[in-house]
Amino acid sequence: MEVFAEFIAKIENPDHRARTEEVLNWVHEKFPNLVPKVAWNQPMFTDHDTFIIGFSVAKQHMSVAPERAGIIHFADDIVQVGYDHTDQLFRIKWSKPVDYALLERIIDFNIWDKADCATFWRK
Repeated sequence: MEVFAEFIAKIENPDHRARTEEVLNWVHEKFPNLVPKVAWNQPMFTDHDTFIIGFSVAKQHMSVAPERAGIIHFADDIVQVGYDHTDQLFRIKWSKPVDYALLERIIDFNIWDKADCATFWRK
């Protein structure tokens, strides 16, 4: 996706770059109604101008940010698949596989939960 090309090109590690591109493409293909964009130097997807999910990369992991409500709702599942989390995001170590089923459930939840949301972030 062209919108993420510059972000992806800046990822130095080729394996991390490929994984990030794979995840972003998967979200775009699975949820074609979401709008891809880069804000705060992070790739993210929105729905009717409200934040649904964002991603960032670090040396040891990819971070996935579904907002606090998404973390709370899926905290047990996130831990069960072996990811650690904070109040706002969870981390997928580069050495671990992406649990696409969990990612799909989180995105579906945010789309549903924010269907009537008129702001970018939850209030």
